[in-house]
Amino acid sequence: MKGAKQTTLRDEVAVTGVGVHSGRTVTLSLLPADDDAGIVFQRVSADGSIEREVRADVRAVTATEFATVLGDAKGPLCSTAEHLLAALRGLHVDNVVVEIDGPEVPIMDGSAMPFVEALDQAGLTDRASPRRFIEVIKPVRVSIDGAFGELRPYEHGFRVEAEIEFNHPLIGKQDLALDVTPDTFRNEIAWARTFGFMKDVSKLWSAGYALGASLDNTLVISDDRVLNPEGLRFADEFVRHKVLDAIGDLALAGLPLIGAYKTVRGGHKLNNAVLTALMANTAAWRVVEAPVERPRAARGHAELAVGVPAAAYGPDVS
Repeated sequence: MKGAKQTTLRDEVAVTGVGVHSGRTVTLSLLPADDDAGIVFQRVSADGSIEREVRADVRAVTATEFATVLGDAKGPLCSTAEHLLAALRGLHVDNVVVEIDGPEVPIMDGSAMPFVEALDQAGLTDRASPRRFIEVIKPVRVSIDGAFGELRPYEHGFRVEAEIEFNHPLIGKQDLALDVTPDTFRNEIAWARTFGFMKDVSKLWSAGYALGASLDNTLVISDDRVLNPEGLRFADEFVRHKVLDAIGDLALAGLPLIGAYKTVRGGHKLNNAVLTALMANTAAWRVVEAPVERPRAARGHAELAVGVPAAAYGPDVS
């Protein structure tokens, strides 16, 4: 965290793709934003005017069935936000405006890598203000239907520990633990694709889901093999994608987390429940600022030390 400043994009960038559940073609644009703006989603009309705006935080989550949906009292604004959110948080993008002209963030190839590439194209630039974090200071744990998730203190940044178990010969039990940095996210997590089982397709279609799913954007598994011609990108791509989803869902804390998240047999619903429980327990977290490198004093005077992470305000202060 030493000397970390808030960041935003240097230039605008846009991507176009299909919504995995809606099947609709959507254009999504990423725009620079001011200090402390956070991640803001704007639904735009055909003429480019802003119809609605929602700040990406846990209070904006309206559904977690098969995807994370953001909205407000008027209803959903966009769904399937988690892969984009993971890319933004994974690459340490603090402030950005996300303009979207449809109901769903495009799935692209099913991973976060197309969003990483878009962010690389736009470039990042430092802002004047120091980066702020939510530091977990007491453990918070939630159990749901045999799955559990826990956020606990961790002084070395943000860590995710995920364990999954599927009754399928190609998956079985997988686990992965890593500290999330731009390098580890880019190289170890961003490439992992969303996955689904061929046996569930008819049920999903009848429920109005997966209308845009294909072998181009989803890792599809039959009873005994992966149907995608290129096969797996990682031997454990399934658990890596669960880590990707967790990073995106926990980005809805509104600020980067300092803490470790453990998830066992979890998904969007559990991730949201743990984050909601953390934010509700104001004794379990505090907001801190990154230390700022102070200028050295002139010769003959005492030198000022580099600052250490300090509480910006307590969790009981709005």
